[in-house]
Amino acid sequence: MTDFRRLIEDRLRKLEDMAESSQAATATVELDQTRQGRLSRIDALQGQEMAKAAEQRRSQSVQRLKAALRRLDQGDFGECLDCGETIAEARLAADPASTLCLGCAENRERGR
Repeated sequence: MTDFRRLIEDRLRKLEDMAESSQAATATVELDQTRQGRLSRIDALQGQEMAKAAEQRRSQSVQRLKAALRRLDQGDFGECLDCGETIAEARLAADPASTLCLGCAENRERGR
């Protein structure tokens, strides 16, 4: 059986490392026309927005993984929140923050 605690903690560490390395990319863009042209500023602003979006996704992943750790501590990790059945180990290994079994996830995607 997979050691999900270690898997989750490893992923959290990687996400935290990514956050440290991406801080410069989300910094305020200087609009000094003497140092860069208009297109360079546009590129810099676009890069900043992309970095902010990536940071938001990273933050959401961290929250989901921390919630998975809480479920592990509470003893209900791996139980589907909709039907209560066990989530397949392969699904949890791919995404340990999964809260739904495959069937319930598919039903939600179809709007059922």
